[in-house]
Amino acid sequence: MDIERKIGRNVVWRLVLPTALFVLLGSIDRANIGFAALQMNESLGLDGSQFGFAAGILFVGYMIAKYPSVLLYEKIGMARWLCIISVTWGVAASAMAFVQNETQLYILRPVIGFAEGGLSSGVMIYLSNWASDRNRATILALPIMAISIAQIIGGPLSGWLMDQGNPTSFEGWRWMFFVEGLPAVLLGIFAWFYYPDAPKDAHWLNDEEHEWMAKNIRGAKKPGEVGGTDGRWDALKTSVGWLGALIWFCILAGNYGVMFWLPQIVQNLSGLTTFQTGLIVALPWMASAIGLVLNARHSDKTGERYFHVAIPALVGAAGLVAAILIGPNLLGLLCLVIGGGCVGCTVAAYWAIPTNLLAPAALAMGIVMINMIGSFAGMLVPPAMGYLLDTTGSFLAPILLIAALQVTLAVLAMAARSLDPKVRATGSEEQTA
Repeated sequence: MDIERKIGRNVVWRLVLPTALFVLLGSIDRANIGFAALQMNESLGLDGSQFGFAAGILFVGYMIAKYPSVLLYEKIGMARWLCIISVTWGVAASAMAFVQNETQLYILRPVIGFAEGGLSSGVMIYLSNWASDRNRATILALPIMAISIAQIIGGPLSGWLMDQGNPTSFEGWRWMFFVEGLPAVLLGIFAWFYYPDAPKDAHWLNDEEHEWMAKNIRGAKKPGEVGGTDGRWDALKTSVGWLGALIWFCILAGNYGVMFWLPQIVQNLSGLTTFQTGLIVALPWMASAIGLVLNARHSDKTGERYFHVAIPALVGAAGLVAAILIGPNLLGLLCLVIGGGCVGCTVAAYWAIPTNLLAPAALAMGIVMINMIGSFAGMLVPPAMGYLLDTTGSFLAPILLIAALQVTLAVLAMAARSLDPKVRATGSEEQTA
């Protein structure tokens, strides 16, 4: 146990936290269009449906890139792969500053998505190769928490950049895009020189630790060495693979719905400035970050996964609907914080399910499949919310859509639990942790 804790601490400090920076920047560059909309929609003449389409079309490129990007990761390793995708998406994200019409916006957003498309899949595969079963959810929670932290930091930062003057003639939203894309380029260069491709390449592990990792960590080899190609496509043949993909779709539907539309919802309810809106929007994501870690730790401690997805989903749905119905007062804000926080805190507990149930040989393609199905949430839900907003003239209908998907998520999570063979055999999930 002592050696496991020591290795776990080293993995967190040397790999998980640096990797979380990439996830954080990717989330900012993916979601900052939600804040740009506060100025950009008027500047480019976009209505709700056009903005929703621009937000969602990123995921066309995001989905198309999933499989090729993971193949590239397996071929060239973490360091080179992460460098290539980070530099590419950073350049594309900064180029958003120069769009002149909705057509250019519709072209550039998928480019960003394509460049960043493999990031989440590659990170999950890579870190799973360094995590023991005992602490998998907690280790995966840290980079996932970076998505929430990105909104905590990115919301006020985006609002501040848009409200401030700048040394160029850019409008505020253009300056924000330009500045926020640049750090990814610098981190990409860092990745090239920093990351070991597999545990056996880590110079900071001693011989005893290398031996322990080889014996106790599933997939503790370089990409592509685990089990050859036998069983690679097994996730496509199992109900747990497809059910896991549908669950991930619903999780992302809630997250992206809140991520892209919350700034406009808050400003519509409150009439605050862009910077003030950023501060308010940060609160639900702060709750999400805290809830994510607490939920993951409790899930690891108890060995239970499915209720840790279903219960927050239901509470999140209730909180978001209550916030819209109550309106802009302290109680409404509290419901918004609870609702947004619960919607965002299910991710780490969820990822402990497929990474535990799928065989090592099937893990890479299983994660790709799950992420590809999940990407449809980003493609479909933001445009659907824009259509409902334009049709009804109210944010209630878009929020009801998110709530319905969260209820569906809870039902699917419990259906997955009923199919878990170890749960069916023992009546408990303790042995699946």
